[in-house]
Amino acid sequence: MLRRPFLSVSLSLLLPVLAAPLVAADGPPASVPAADAAKKKAKAPPRPLAEKPSPAHTTDGVEFTIGPDYTWAPELKVRAGAPTGTIHDFTMNSEDSKIYPGIARGQTGVVPYKRRVTVYLPAGYQAGTPSPVIIGQDGNYRDFLPTVLDNMIHDKRLPAMIAVMINSGGGDSLGSQRGLEYDTVSGVYANFIETEVLPRIEKDYHVKFTKDPDARATLGGSSGAAAAFTMAWFRPDLYHRVLSYSGTYVNQQSPLNLSAPRDQWVYQPDSPRGAWEYHAKFIPESPRKPIKIWLHVSDEDNGYTRDEASLHNWVLANQRMATALKAKGYTYRYVFSKASGHTDGRVIRQTLPGALEWLWSDYKLTP
Repeated sequence: MLRRPFLSVSLSLLLPVLAAPLVAADGPPASVPAADAAKKKAKAPPRPLAEKPSPAHTTDGVEFTIGPDYTWAPELKVRAGAPTGTIHDFTMNSEDSKIYPGIARGQTGVVPYKRRVTVYLPAGYQAGTPSPVIIGQDGNYRDFLPTVLDNMIHDKRLPAMIAVMINSGGGDSLGSQRGLEYDTVSGVYANFIETEVLPRIEKDYHVKFTKDPDARATLGGSSGAAAAFTMAWFRPDLYHRVLSYSGTYVNQQSPLNLSAPRDQWVYQPDSPRGAWEYHAKFIPESPRKPIKIWLHVSDEDNGYTRDEASLHNWVLANQRMATALKAKGYTYRYVFSKASGHTDGRVIRQTLPGALEWLWSDYKLTP
């Protein structure tokens, strides 16, 4: 069992989600040279939001524009008097998985990998008690999410919950283990979490996860955000709450025959355009599901200069997600951030506490 170090120390070790704007392996740079300014302007967001102040701690309204200046939310700082939860880390080996034995870009056959999993237990958790849970895709929430939960659980702004922060199997995008897990539009990844990850945590740390989907949330950025939404979409019996930063709702799903020449690639018949299908087809054409989602995109997110035909513009994709969710009557919040890039750490540091509070605002806290 590890105790969390004081924040001033751990911040020096923060993983990329809190660093400068991130860029996916196949994505464009987070900013463009001056020569591309006209092109950038031509591809400006087609549905700009009304100017509103930062929604960090508001509960009214559903669509916001924030930035260009950002500040740390106070909940990210260790606070005297707030009971501290405990953190446990362990490693999962690919040879122990029946679902994901391992692949890697440019390699054939089984490619072994290891993934780190971090478990946060709130202060005062009683062993074996069914608990709400939030599942974070990519493990890079370890150094700040526990502090946020410590403070907000203590303030009774969030229910006491367990947080599971799980790394992918490595790599990114087409042909990678991470891409296979996060960008595949199916229920396989949710099944992996439910049958291979959570049971091990319950056994090793004497915890119990509630089966109430209203007490289960998913969290992620980039392809991890698409995976978070996919978990709820395919398993609404398990997850009702989704928090999405710079979601990869674009055409990034690996073909079924990746080793074939590109012009012969074959995709899953139900989702040939990958996660682009969510806003183009699945949400508009399906009965509304019991999903509540907090959705974000940056103005200079991945692919922001690309046209619609590319199916690889994160700004357009997330705006269309918001449009589709609104038209179908979903409970959602959409945040568009100025002067920011893909999974921009400044945006996350400012908005995460408010996003979590809004996401759980209709959940009845235990006295």
